[in-house]
Amino acid sequence: MDNLLLLIPHLLLMISLNMVFSFGNLNRDFEITWGDGRAQILSSGELLTLSLDKASGSGFQSKKEYLFGKIDMQLKLVPGNSAGTVTAYYLSSKGSAWDEIDFEFLGNLSGDPYILHTNVFSQGKGNREQQFYLWFDPTADFHTYSILWNPKRIIFYVDGTPIREFKNLESKGVPFPKKQPMRIYSSLWNADDWATRGGLVKTDWSQAPFTASYRNFNAATKGAGWPSQELDAASQERLQWVQKNYMIYNYCTDTKRFPQGFPLECTTTTT
Repeated sequence: MDNLLLLIPHLLLMISLNMVFSFGNLNRDFEITWGDGRAQILSSGELLTLSLDKASGSGFQSKKEYLFGKIDMQLKLVPGNSAGTVTAYYLSSKGSAWDEIDFEFLGNLSGDPYILHTNVFSQGKGNREQQFYLWFDPTADFHTYSILWNPKRIIFYVDGTPIREFKNLESKGVPFPKKQPMRIYSSLWNADDWATRGGLVKTDWSQAPFTASYRNFNAATKGAGWPSQELDAASQERLQWVQKNYMIYNYCTDTKRFPQGFPLECTTTTT
């Protein structure tokens, strides 16, 4: 009995840790939407894979819609020569005035870095692209890609490091996604007309099928501080480190694209 009493605190700690770090079952949270068998949920819901060949790509979506939250997913991207392929992972609503928060991973020739493309749409308007290289090989192992979305800001994270923040500037006349619930979507598809070096490098179909893998999805929609979360000083430093060393495109500095002046959010705050 004494030994059992000694074990109780340890057991309670284990239960608490499991509650904090528990992950969803992909069978429960997602449904395959297209691909004619090229998408699969495996290992009793612990792993999801998307594949692309010359005939078709594949995709899935969440069964639930989300209005704000902290969304985490671990991805392992297409290895080797993935030029021409795009792995898209994003939140989106429906309709002509849709909202959307995008991660897109643009494939590469073997040995070249992947490009992580991000965008934010509000009321059907996007054109807010920022692109990054990653500081690791995203094909060698799983890495966590997260979106924090609350009424004040959207923050993109890679392995817990913030790479981009888009603030709510409605007071300045900039629409912000805050009223339309969004589903999670992902797809693996051929975009060799633009994805790699502006379409100069085409998909090598002898490398097909191309496969991306997903696991450890988690959606925090209550509590955990995310409704009012913002970047503290240390996180701001990490964000600046990423943007200084790994950002390769920022619409807010593209003078050729915006000769008449930058979008309003670019001139009122760092996004």
